[in-house]
Amino acid sequence: MSVTATYTVTGMTCGHCVSSVTEELTEVSGVTGVDVVLETGAVTVTSERELGRDEVVAAVTEAGYKVA
Repeated sequence: MSVTATYTVTGMTCGHCVSSVTEELTEVSGVTGVDVVLETGAVTVTSERELGRDEVVAAVTEAGYKVA
């Protein structure tokens, strides 16, 4: 089973920002894919299980950004 959820992340301004967010989210257990649209801040996370919002927020915060 694959679960997809999209979040809006604020504060990203460049490719390095995208890499940081992608790297942190990829480390969350069960995550199989991360797609970031820098222009809109949309971050789509694909995972093997339903992720808790707190898990996603923690990873994004660790990268230095915020989930709107």
